[in-house]
Amino acid sequence: MAKIALVSLGCAKNQVDGEVMLGRLEKAGHELVAEPAEADVVIVNTCGFIEAAKEESINTILELAQLKKRGLKGLVVAGCLAQRYAEELRQEMPEIDALLGTGDLDLVEEAVARVLAGDRPQLVGKGSYRLEGVAERVLLNPPHYAYLKIAEGCDNRCSYCAIPMIRGPYRSRPLPDLVAEARLLAEKGVKELILVAQDTTRYGLDLYGRRMLVDLLEALHQVEGLAWIRLLYLYPTHLDEELIAAIGRLPRVCPYFDIPLQHVNDEILRWMNRPITGKQIKSLLAKIREMVPDAVLRTSLIVGFPGETEEQFRELMDFVAAVEFDRLGVFTYSQEENTPAAAMTPQVPEEVKEERYHRLMSLQQEISRRKNRAKVGKELEVMIDGPAEGEEGLFAGRTRGDAPEVDGLVLVRGENLAPGDLVQVRVTHAFEYDLMGELLR
Repeated sequence: MAKIALVSLGCAKNQVDGEVMLGRLEKAGHELVAEPAEADVVIVNTCGFIEAAKEESINTILELAQLKKRGLKGLVVAGCLAQRYAEELRQEMPEIDALLGTGDLDLVEEAVARVLAGDRPQLVGKGSYRLEGVAERVLLNPPHYAYLKIAEGCDNRCSYCAIPMIRGPYRSRPLPDLVAEARLLAEKGVKELILVAQDTTRYGLDLYGRRMLVDLLEALHQVEGLAWIRLLYLYPTHLDEELIAAIGRLPRVCPYFDIPLQHVNDEILRWMNRPITGKQIKSLLAKIREMVPDAVLRTSLIVGFPGETEEQFRELMDFVAAVEFDRLGVFTYSQEENTPAAAMTPQVPEEVKEERYHRLMSLQQEISRRKNRAKVGKELEVMIDGPAEGEEGLFAGRTRGDAPEVDGLVLVRGENLAPGDLVQVRVTHAFEYDLMGELLR
């Protein structure tokens, strides 16, 4: 048996795949280690979504390959980059000893065994990993929260996105399996369950003939031990009043609306193949705030999409200023090969994309700072994530309005606080994205 380390890049959905692979390897008798330098075999679970992610994946592979000089026996590359560019990686990167695609998680034990035997297998498209059942996972994040991947693939076909080419069509996991996995995670100490898919709002349509996310939320709400249930990636077209109402009425479901809107200009939305108008987007956001008064609105936006004019960008700026999102992520458009948008003209120059990115982020920073200042003196429920970096006696936590990794923190002074603890905190200081407070109880 070998010592195995895994480096997971990209999104939470990719992380879940990595956790499944580790679970299979541990069950097979391998020893899992945190540090690649201590491993016999390192698995890199790559992202291939946009150019920056592909570059990070390639650089990580090359960096880890240096460990072969110190005794590393094998380097396995899995995930989106391996799925999308298997032949190119095989030919151009001799440092790689094995390749596993996104649907080949069930072959990870074989890949490791063959690499240790001196083989260089390419197993992309060779596996039959199924979404049915409950996989044993080894969590890669603190054990008080976990991601639950409720579906694989995507049917939305946004013109800029390569995910359907990489991950295939949308496939929902059976609802009983998800509830069983949630129970297993809760028994292991998970307090916060975070539902992910490329589009969580489509859940069930392919499997049951109708959208079933509300049914799933109601079932998960009955799982003992869970304190918070959070939804990510709510596609706006499928976010209806039934779902909004469910999020508002189920106490354990965080009133957190993560809705990747991408833009608000009608022409840009049409070019993006997003079947919604700016007017419908504004109406949806107003409906959410009307039905769920404590709703936290998060979105992601793309600047510099092909053909985007200064006027269309200003419309986006005005929209952000008017809505005042609680959380906002901004991306510069990435020209992805074999997507419809890659062939659109004119492509916006990189320096224009960057300038628009900084203008929009500056606007959001002011909005975030103002919203945080308004919280000073208020009492918030906070889930502790662990000790804060750099100062003894200071702990980092999050509110129901903050997802791990992507949103702000609440810094709390205290002692004997453990990850997963739910505490009441009075906010004393506000920063651009984070808060600081005193422990009440």
